[in-house]
Parts: sequence; C-alpha cells; structure tokens
Amino acid sequence: MLREEKVFKDPVHNYVHVQDRTIWDLINTKEFQRLRRIRQLGTSYLTFHGAEHSRFSHSLGVYEITRRIISQFERNQFEDWPEEEGLVALCAALLHDVGHGPFSHSIEEAFNVHHEDWTCRIILGDSDINRVLTRRDPTLPERIASIIRKTYEKPIVVNLVSGPLDADRMDYLLRDAYYTGVNYGTFDIDRILRVLRPYKGRIVVKESGMHAVEHYLMSRYQMYWQVYFHPVTRSSELLLRLIFKRATELYHSEYVFSYFLRPLDALFEGNITAAQYVQLDEAFVQTVFTQWMGEQDERLSELCQRFMERKLYKYVEVDQLNAQLMEELCQQWKTAGLDPAYDLWFDSPTDMPYDVYRSGEEPTQMHILLLDRDQKLVELSKKSDIVRSISGLHRGKHYIYFPIDKIRQAVPRLSESVVRLLQLHEDRVSQ
Repeated sequence: MLREEKVFKDPVHNYVHVQDRTIWDLINTKEFQRLRRIRQLGTSYLTFHGAEHSRFSHSLGVYEITRRIISQFERNQFEDWPEEEGLVALCAALLHDVGHGPFSHSIEEAFNVHHEDWTCRIILGDSDINRVLTRRDPTLPERIASIIRKTYEKPIVVNLVSGPLDADRMDYLLRDAYYTGVNYGTFDIDRILRVLRPYKGRIVVKESGMHAVEHYLMSRYQMYWQVYFHPVTRSSELLLRLIFKRATELYHSEYVFSYFLRPLDALFEGNITAAQYVQLDEAFVQTVFTQWMGEQDERLSELCQRFMERKLYKYVEVDQLNAQLMEELCQQWKTAGLDPAYDLWFDSPTDMPYDVYRSGEEPTQMHILLLDRDQKLVELSKKSDIVRSISGLHRGKHYIYFPIDKIRQAVPRLSESVVRLLQLHEDRVSQ
C-alpha cells in the first residue's frame, strides 16, 4: 500500500482514489502515460468540439468505478465475491485500453488489428507495465491478459470489467456525454452501484434497481445513435481509412515519400512490434498527415488536407442500399471521371456489431440478471417492458458519402436520377 493515498480530480467521478503501490506504478509507466495522447472518441472532436478527452482519463474512470464496486462488496462482506481477486480486477480495469492506437477504432479498421490483442501483447511483453506487474506477482500479467481475453477462470471478475453492465461502459457513457455536451448519456450511477451484487459467479442487480438499469440502457441507446454513429464522425473516420489505404498502396508500390517516419514501414508491412506500436499516438499521426499534405501524390495530399482542415465528405441519407443502386453509382462515378474507390462510400451503421441489449431464453454472461427477494435470478427483459421493447432493436439508416466539390463539377456527366438522389439541385447535402 502507498504511505499516503493519491487522488486525481476527475470531472465525472469527482475523485479517483489510488491506495495501492502497484496501481500507482502502473499509472506512471510510459505505456499508460501514452494514453494521454490517444483521444477516447477518435475523430468525434471534428463533430463535437469538446470531445478532446483521452483514453487516459477514461481508464482512470473505469478503475475508479471498479474500485467503488469492490469496496462495496468487501464492506458488506458479500460471500460470493472472492476478495483475493481485488487487485487483479483493479489492474485489468486500469489497463483494459492500453492497446488502443491513434484515433482508436479507426486505425483498427484500417489495418485489421484489435486493441484487445495489443493490450495483451503489451501486458505480456517487454514493457514497463509487465515489469511492474511481475514485481508484485509473476502470475499477474497472464491473469490480467486472460481477463481481457474473457477466458479467466473466475467469470465474475470478467463480468465486472467486461459485461453488459460493466465499469467500462458506465464510465464511457458518462464521460462521453459530459465532453460532447449531450444530456441523454447520463444515468444514476450511484444507484446502480448500490444495487450490484456478486451472486453465483457473476455480477447481478437487485430487482429494486431495475428502473435505474432501464435508464442506463436507454442512455446507451441514445449515445450510440446520437454520438458514436453520428454521420459526420463516420465521414471523418472514412477519410482516415482512405489516407491509410492510399499510403499503404504507395508504400508497396515503392513510392518515395518526401516525409516518412518509422515505424510506419512496420505498420504498412504488418509486422509492427509492441515496442514500435507504443510509439504511435495521435500527435505522431497528425504530424505525418500535415507533412503529407505536400506530397507529390495528389490523392494522398488531397485526403490529408481534407482531414486536417475538416473538409469532410458530404452525405445523403437514403432509405435503403442495395447492390443495384451501389453498382449504378459506381458506374456513374467512373463515367464522370471519378474514382469510386476513393470518391464514393456506402455506410450502414445498422450492420455494425451493436445491440443496446439482446434478450435470450438461456441467460449468458452478456445478459443482465435481476435478483429477486427469493434469491432467484430473472433475465432483465422478462421483467422490464422497456428493455423488452428495445432488445435487439436496430435503426435502418443508410448513407452515401462523396466529395461535394468534385461531384458538383461532375453534375453535367451524372444522370438526372443521381442528381436528385444526391440532392444536388436543392443544395441541401449535409455536412
């Protein structure tokens, strides 16, 4: 334990309390400090200008929520909580996002990598984090990695850190709502924490807390559609992917960049090491993009300029996207002298792996269970009309993205039906 408790002032939880030496040492590792330079919401700051908060602050928040839950379990001496798992749960909560790359999920999609895999590689590899953990207990790195992988021998610990009502989700909803300035992401976290219970190997909710959980799930639903899937944010994510796509193509064609930094070569070749990976942050990427605005390759230069100067692709919302429509637009783009690989993008957020909640006859670790007065477990949607109505719900939104400046020049070569579809006559294309 620390001789004196360390305290971080936090805008969401008021204070983050650190009492354990290992937690304090982990916070001060170079790999964890790097999270200060990774935005929590990726490119959302181009949509919501206040969304500049970092993975560092989020990770501290997840740790603090986990600490409060464990303290409540231990204070009330709930028998189903294994007290010896407290430290490993706190470490996993703190480190769960340490593998995130620049702009978070955008770079994952561009290079087909997963931050959970990188988190485990950093925890298990030659890192300051690994040395801090090993110094405390040689088994800690592997135990924490198995929690991240959801294979840990005690599912209740995984359920606490990563589940349908976990510390991660509760923090990012509140934190993202605060920094984006929206109100619908808020919910009564104090009430939820008071009604959580460890029971038969998992985290459950006292039935009296059902309405607080309903509010949490509705907040989650609103945040996904109003913030996380916002079409303007999706446009900025598209530009990121196109920049990385073009840069990778040029690299493999032996194009000579006028500005190039390692470890971009390892990233493009797909053999980047953990030590190289942690060199990547958003300052690094934005510096490269700024220099690439002057590249001789016009495509790369244009894309970087659009991203850095927020000249995003415009979009129109359509009722449906089918193969026939997409093929027709691709052909029209080619006829107009545009490249559909770079000047046209179709997006259907409904295809993304997201459910506000999904009910089921056989409860799994991804279901929220209520504990009634008779100590019996009931899956949430069996008791809640609200949750039952939104369970598995998807919204059918589809978008077409394009560079409006190029499209306006190409209007004489586009069919009248396409001009109407893109709303070019009305000049009401969204941005």
